[in-house]
This record gives sequence, structure tokens and C-alpha cells, in this order.
Amino acid sequence: MRRQVGIVAGLWRYPVKSMLGEQIAEMEVGLRGAVGDRAYALRELATGRIVSAKKFPAMFGFRAAYEHPPLAGSFMPVLIKLPDGRRIQAEDPDAPEAIGAALGSKVRIERCDAAGRERAGIDPKTVFADVPVEKVIPGLTADTMPPDFGLAPGTFFDSAPMHIVASGTLRHMAKLAPGSIFDPRRFRANIFVDTGLGADHFVEDEWEEATIAIGKDLKIIKPRAALRCVMTTHPQDDLPRDYAVLRTAAQHHRVNVGLFAQVGAAGTIRLGDPVVIES
Repeated sequence: MRRQVGIVAGLWRYPVKSMLGEQIAEMEVGLRGAVGDRAYALRELATGRIVSAKKFPAMFGFRAAYEHPPLAGSFMPVLIKLPDGRRIQAEDPDAPEAIGAALGSKVRIERCDAAGRERAGIDPKTVFADVPVEKVIPGLTADTMPPDFGLAPGTFFDSAPMHIVASGTLRHMAKLAPGSIFDPRRFRANIFVDTGLGADHFVEDEWEEATIAIGKDLKIIKPRAALRCVMTTHPQDDLPRDYAVLRTAAQHHRVNVGLFAQVGAAGTIRLGDPVVIES
């Protein structure tokens, strides 16, 4: 049985992990995720951990974008805009020093082809904003939680190569917390699905464990609930800091918003493509 649940209303790619990325009209997706997504990351020299905005909210002051569309199996030039407006190439020998100075920590820039079983740093006291750790992960507290977490092996992805959020979910959350802005940019999804005005609840619950077909060829498989963190509350561009965003997810949906998933079949997707649930 197949049923269309919406259309692709937004596509994002993040060339450098935890920096702001680029909104695009077309995305090539391979079995390891969107081509060019999280191709680079920063490594904190003091700890050896991969840099995450979970620990360094200042990462949202940087924006990374490709000068030309990335190609599968290669690394295309990435231009990074620093918080002061300067621009620098990711592969520029001076880039680590410039980025580290703006971030307040010495870093090294690395490609994902060198990634092993990486761990990214967090601050346990702030990783869930003002939601207590024990409310999110029973058995742990801010004092007993490790200061890092494991990334998907061989990648710079937190949990999975694909990330999906539905408009119905964000509209529902906005009704639960009037005054807050539940913009899809806060959730850093690759694919934002417009599910129409009739869908007004945590829409993605109905998609868990299904196969999601998008466009002509792409198949998204093994979707599961995406646990959120303080990154959804950080200020970025015109969006202010707002702890109510994560607080609402904690109070009403076990801190889950959207889906993490794997790729079952590669394909190219575009804005306006149908999103179909196959069961």
C-alpha cells in the first residue's frame, strides 16, 4: 500500500558539521547520505573530540557552502563564512587558525574519509538546555553523563545519514508553545516535508519503520524518532535563542522531533517531489 503524505518543501546540506549550511533546490543522495553532507568537521585539539554545536553554540555563527555542486566520491571546495563576515576556504592552510580564533578553541579541519569511530564533545550541563538530563535519559544526570557521544562509524553524522522533519509537526508544536518560532532550520533536517494543513500532530510517528519514497528513485528506510538537544534552541540568522523549543519537545513528545533514517536506494530529489509512505 502506498500513500502520499506530502511534498518536499525544503532541502538542506551541511558541508561542515555543526556549522550553518546551505538550502538547495536539488539534492543528490547516495547510500551514505546526501552527497557533500557533513563532508568536513572540526577536531578540538585540546580533547581530540569532533566539534559539535552541542558544546560550542558559536558554531552557528559560521556558514559553509559549496562553490560548485559536490560530486559523489570527491571533495569539492567549501567556502566558510566567519562570524565577522570574512570568507575562507576549508582547505586553506590558514583556515584552522582563523576558525579557531573565532570559535575560541584551537581546531583542525578534517575530511570524513579519514573518520573512524569518532566522538563529539558535549557539555552535560547544557546539552538539553534547561531540561534536566535525567528527564531525557533515565539513570543519568549532568554529573554522571559522559562529556562526549559516539558518531555513526566512519562518518561525522550524529546518528544516521538522513534526517526528515514534517511541517505538521512544527505547526503542532507552535500551537503548544505560542510565541516560539518552530522554524525547520532549528532542526537541521536534510528534508523538510510539507504535509498540508490537515496534518497537525507529531506526523512522523506514523512513518517510523516504514519505507519512505521520495521523487522517482530515493528510498529512505529504517526511520526512527530523532532525539533533540540544545542545538534546536541556539540563535541562528534571524532566529533568537529559545529554550521553549526543546522544552516543548520534552513535555509533549519525549524530546523527539522528526526522524533519523538510512538510505535504501539512491536518487536525486527536488523541491516539489512527492513523499510517499510504502507499507
